[in-house]
Amino acid sequence: MIPKIIIGKGSTRRLIAYLFGPGKANEHTDPHLVASWNGFAPDPGRSPHRKPKDVERQLFTQLDQPVTVLGRHAPETTVWHCPVRAAPEDPILSDAQWAEIARRTVAAAGIAPAGDAEACRWIAVRHADDHIHIAATLVRQDGRRPRRDHDIRAVQREARRIEADYGLRRLKPGDGTAARRPTSKEHFKSKRLGQDTTSREVLRLRVRRAVAAASSEAEFFALLRATGVEVRPKTDPSGDVLGYSVALPGDVNKQRQPIWYSGSTLAGDLSLPKIRQRLTTSVPEPTPNRRGNPWHQATAAAERIPHHLTHGEDGVAQGQLAALGATLDLLPVTAPAAAQKELERAAAAFERATRSRIAADHASARALRRSVNAIWRDTAFRGDGAGLAMLVDAVLTAVAYAAHWHRTHRHAQQQAAAEQTLVHLQAVSAYIAEPVLAGLVSRAPTPQTKDRYAYHLRQATPEHAEGILQDGAWDMLVTALAEAEAAGHEAARILGHAISRRSLDDAHSPARTLTWRVRRLGQRQAPSPRARAASARHAAQAPAVPLAQGLRSHRR
Repeated sequence: MIPKIIIGKGSTRRLIAYLFGPGKANEHTDPHLVASWNGFAPDPGRSPHRKPKDVERQLFTQLDQPVTVLGRHAPETTVWHCPVRAAPEDPILSDAQWAEIARRTVAAAGIAPAGDAEACRWIAVRHADDHIHIAATLVRQDGRRPRRDHDIRAVQREARRIEADYGLRRLKPGDGTAARRPTSKEHFKSKRLGQDTTSREVLRLRVRRAVAAASSEAEFFALLRATGVEVRPKTDPSGDVLGYSVALPGDVNKQRQPIWYSGSTLAGDLSLPKIRQRLTTSVPEPTPNRRGNPWHQATAAAERIPHHLTHGEDGVAQGQLAALGATLDLLPVTAPAAAQKELERAAAAFERATRSRIAADHASARALRRSVNAIWRDTAFRGDGAGLAMLVDAVLTAVAYAAHWHRTHRHAQQQAAAEQTLVHLQAVSAYIAEPVLAGLVSRAPTPQTKDRYAYHLRQATPEHAEGILQDGAWDMLVTALAEAEAAGHEAARILGHAISRRSLDDAHSPARTLTWRVRRLGQRQAPSPRARAASARHAAQAPAVPLAQGLRSHRR
């Protein structure tokens, strides 16, 4: 059940006319009162012997009376409007049930506490099976203002209790950090124009993508304009930029003026001060003589996210989740056309999982932000899709751990968002990885070579070995080992190195995870014979410690 509070000015006349009218698309059916402040307010929908407009006039006059009495001393905001909507799968409620829901809602909001005879005047109108509209005036009958402290949160809490009492669909409780939903007017406008999404949602996506791609404030605004977004900076008298608003070309109001949205109204983390905090961690490092592969760097950073979420401080974990969201925002740009829509759905779903009341330590995720930013900037690195498949595989595991982290912190909405993201990523990961992994399988080495690698695997990680050998990705791993060996690496050494980098306990497919790690390590320059000889002498002089024992010590 979703209640939504809207505050207005002036009389309730126009609101009453809308509630009892046909609707903007003739969607209103049988509009009538189900409840009111006194139980016998005039009902335009149940007065067959009177003109409906006359009854509407009588109704809004009675509703507005406490405001009218105050005259010029009336407050600026005087209208409280709260649609309350049931979920599509909920049973159809009776008028009596909706009336009780309305009474509980206005009591929770402080509009009309139970037993308060001098409370605000209000009515509840039903013109559809699945929702009602509550309209009230914000002056009590004794002339005072109602106590509406945190009425939005109070109404949401009451809605959760109503869902339980009436056996309705239970929505996830929020923490006040969700992005603002499109209004019903925005939805209606997008449908009228034949658009799948509202302007608010389109702008939110483009702003998030620009934040993920930019390395400076100037570049952020330039990227927005390059994607067709109109930008209006907000400056102080000295000319310093304090904030910004954005609009879509052609999205205008009745006066043919652009409809502007400030960054903070798109989402709490899209205000300019919050964006500036993240941009300081996205500045590219000075280019070294030999640049690493940013796909490898991003994958390595994504593989570290589960560790941060299970062992790091909350601020660090929140910073990792924000960077993971930025990664998902940019992945569709780098993906094949057939995978872009599903990746965009994953990014849109995970957006809710990137924010909570915990302040994010963005600096802790600098490596992931910079490497993903480098992928976006340099198309030469996109290659045959192996990098994308590798990164998506690591992101899948990170998102699963994000869902668990939010669950332990009782972030119900964020947990649900992460779980929905997993559905989208799982749907697209197979498509992205299939060509790359099929190529590896087709180049699998001889059975004798496989047996040799299996021996090295059992020596290196006895606790995971049998599971990996039974995994369908085993043939991919042995091909990656064979190719690394052909490039001059020692199979046992590179396998041990891949296993020791991080625990395999959090991998949804250890064989596939090792495949990507071995490929990354195998593309590095192989050590020279002299370096291998020096390493062997060092190992011979060191105390003998079984590799498996070393791994367990590393995990601790």
